[in-house]
Amino acid sequence: MPKTAHSNEVHDENCQARAIAERIRLERETRGWSLAELAARSAVSKAMISKVERCEASPTATVLGRLSGAFGLPLSVLLALAEREGERLARRMEQPVWTDPETGYTRRTLSPHNGGQLELLEVVLPPGVRIPYPASAFSFQHQQIYVLDGRLDFIEGSRSHALSAGDCLQLGAPCDCVFINASDEAIRYLVALTRRG
Repeated sequence: MPKTAHSNEVHDENCQARAIAERIRLERETRGWSLAELAARSAVSKAMISKVERCEASPTATVLGRLSGAFGLPLSVLLALAEREGERLARRMEQPVWTDPETGYTRRTLSPHNGGQLELLEVVLPPGVRIPYPASAFSFQHQQIYVLDGRLDFIEGSRSHALSAGDCLQLGAPCDCVFINASDEAIRYLVALTRRG
């Protein structure tokens, strides 16, 4: 029987989960770290890392943010490394989308995977969702957030920002941050990233 659209989506999600699991294991082993050492560096439990690497659990956005920070990589780079290299044109249907299994938060990589200095991401934050990231997730990049639809409450260290459609925020020095959708409708925003020198 021919595959349905749903079965294709499940297959794509399974392939992406395996690619992420393999990339995390590869990044850890390349550094010569044990599971315990990565756990200590990332504040993610050894058991969770082991499950993620064996593809027995899908990592949440927070877990991926902590792991990428421990590796010294922006989250977008970690996810991009799990995808195949592409061309200078990234068509909408070919852009990889990662979905947080815990919250339904989605992160679409808009930029082609060609090693460019600028990365563009499109994020959709469902109603009532709160996504925290440690300062380590921002240590290696300059970042701006541009709100397309809705209102994003963004906590940056001790500062709070209420961002509406059309607002653009440049992040300051790396600190713990939280993306919050306190509304009853999804928020859509763009994130622009460049690596720190």
